[in-house]
Amino acid sequence: MQTKSILQLADIKAIAAAAEAEALKNNWAVSISIVDDGGHLLWLQRLDGAAPISSQIAPAKARTSALGRRESRIYEEMINGGRVSFLSAPGLDGLLEGGVPIMKDGQCLGAVGVSGVKSVEDAQIARAGIAAIGL
Repeated sequence: MQTKSILQLADIKAIAAAAEAEALKNNWAVSISIVDDGGHLLWLQRLDGAAPISSQIAPAKARTSALGRRESRIYEEMINGGRVSFLSAPGLDGLLEGGVPIMKDGQCLGAVGVSGVKSVEDAQIARAGIAAIGL
C-alpha cells in the first residue's frame, strides 16, 4: 500500500493567501478556488469587484485540472487544435487556462482554479498560490 500526501487546512489557507496577494498586487479582481484530488471544493473566494460568473468558472477550472492531473489549458489547446470532442467529456467543464494541479512526488493533491482576468494571468495567480507551500 502506498502513502499519499493530502492537503491540510493550513496548506489551503497558505495557497489562498498567496494567490490573493498575487491578485491584489496586480489589481486583479478574481475568484480563487481550491479543490482536492477528486475535484471537491475546499476553498472559494471572490475578491471585491470580481464578476459573479468567475465564482462558477474558477471551481470548474480547478476541478478539471485535478481530475485530469494537468493544467486546464491543455484541454483548451486540444479543443483549439481541432479536438472538439473534448467539449463532451463528462465532468470536465472548465476547459480554459487558469486551472493548475497541485503535484507532489508525481501525485496530484488537488488543484487551484482562478477566473477573472486574462487566462494566462489566472494561471499566474494559481501558480503563486501553489508556490506558497513549496510545490
